[in-house]
Amino acid sequence: MTSEALAGTRPADRIERYRQAERAVWDHYGLQPTERFVEVDKPVARIRVVEVGSGPPLLVVNGTFGNGPAFAALAREMPNRRLLLMDRPGFGLSSPIAYRADGLGTVIADLQRAVLDRLAVDRVDVIGHSIGANFALRLALHHPERVRRVVLLGAGPIVQEAGVPPVIRRIASPLGAIMVRLTRRRGVTISMIRGSGHGPAFGDGRIPDVLVDWRVAVNRDTDSMWHERDMVRAIVQGGRYRPELTFADSELAEIHQPTLMLYGTADSVGSPAIWQRVIDSLPNGQLNILDGVGHMVWLDDPAGVARQTESFLSD
Repeated sequence: MTSEALAGTRPADRIERYRQAERAVWDHYGLQPTERFVEVDKPVARIRVVEVGSGPPLLVVNGTFGNGPAFAALAREMPNRRLLLMDRPGFGLSSPIAYRADGLGTVIADLQRAVLDRLAVDRVDVIGHSIGANFALRLALHHPERVRRVVLLGAGPIVQEAGVPPVIRRIASPLGAIMVRLTRRRGVTISMIRGSGHGPAFGDGRIPDVLVDWRVAVNRDTDSMWHERDMVRAIVQGGRYRPELTFADSELAEIHQPTLMLYGTADSVGSPAIWQRVIDSLPNGQLNILDGVGHMVWLDDPAGVARQTESFLSD
C-alpha cells in the first residue's frame, strides 16, 4: 500500500505502527490494495479510500468493527469487483466531521456523493455494515441516480426497534472515555468481537490473530474510537437513537434500489422479525437469514457471504 500520512493529526510513529498492522492483514489474505485520499468540501473532510480488486465498482462503508482490513476476507473472495473501501469519517485515517443529529442523513449522503465524484465513479453498488448500513441507505435515498444496488451485511441502527447495543450505550455514557481506553487491551478487543456473536469463529481459527492485532492497532494507534464516541454521543440520547438517524417507514418506501440484507442469527442487534418488517417496507427488499452467524457476517463465512452478494449484484 502506498504511504501518505495525515500530517499534523497523529504522531508519525503511531501512524506507521497502524500501517504495519494493516499491511499484515492484507499480506495474510494475499491482497495488494492501493489507497488515495480525497478532499470533500461539504462537510469539510479528508477521506481515505482503499481499493482492491477490479471490475464493477462496489463502495463499502464500515461499522464500528473497523475499516478496510476488516473486509479483507471478503475482498479475497470477490476479486472481480473493484472494492472501494472507504474509511468512514473519523475512522482509520479519514479525518473526522462534526456529527449532528440535525440533518445527519443529508450530510452523510452528500459526503459519499462527493467521494464518488472525486473518484470519477458515476454509479455504484454499495455495501454497508452496522452504522455503515445507514450510510448506504442514505446515499440510495438522497442520491438514487448514484446507486444501483445495496447490500446490508448484518444489522444496524436503521430503525428504533433494533435498539441501541449495550456496547454503544456504554461508549455514549459518561464512562465511555474509560471504555475507549480499555479497548486498547487485546483481551477487551477479543471480548468485544466474541460478544458480537463470533465465539465459534475464534475457536476454529476463522478469525486469525493478525486481524485481532490490527483491530487492537485501530484502538491504540488511531483516534478512531474517540471519534466514534463523539459520533455516538451525537446520535444516542436517553438510551435511544435520535430519530434523525433512523428511517421512517415512509423513507424506506422511497428506496427503490434492490436491497439485500444478510442477517446472522447470532447477531444481537434486532431480530429476524424486525428485519423482515424493515425489508418488507422496501419496495425491492430481500432478507437472507444465516444460521449461527454473528454481527460481522463475512467473518464467519466469507465465501458464502461473497457468493450470495455476487449472485445478488449480478442479477
